Amino acid sequence: MNLQEQEQFNRLYEKHLKTLKLQGKAQKTIEAYARAVRRVSSHFNCCPDNLRPENLQDYFADLVETHSWSTIKIDRNGLQHFWKFVLKKEWEWVEIVKPPKVNTLPDILTPDEIQRIISATQTDRYRVFLLTTYSMGLRLGETLALEVGDIDAKRQKVHIRQGKGNKDRLVPLPDLT
Repeated sequence: MNLQEQEQFNRLYEKHLKTLKLQGKAQKTIEAYARAVRRVSSHFNCCPDNLRPENLQDYFADLVETHSWSTIKIDRNGLQHFWKFVLKKEWEWVEIVKPPKVNTLPDILTPDEIQRIISATQTDRYRVFLLTTYSMGLRLGETLALEVGDIDAKRQKVHIRQGKGNKDRLVPLPDLT
């Protein structure tokens, strides 16, 4: 990219970040959409406002070979947002890439496997972390954000603050924990 293109990219990129924040997008969504714009810009070594649908078709064809469908879907959504809200262009080519709908079930560990993992953990701090995450069914970020004040031992509830979707929820405190 020449200097002029780089300056144009920087302006558009900052506008993209600002638009995402003003729309109240989650921090991880902002990071993912921003990464999509940086990735396509790096792929073509130009500012994305110069790209045509054919370029993006080639880009996604390459991306399919190296990335998961969830990454491709996030990139498509991030670029669509960039086109619609930053470039103010119509997103006419949404069908460039259409990830297949796959409903996969998560891998579930047996209680015995969980017990072996927790027992094999040497550090008490990590053992408590794993036990809390497992017994309460928390996401990694939710467990990391827990504070002592979030635990209501009297009511046997734990306040999970700003979990997925920035939502708060109360979770029962298991006797095991």
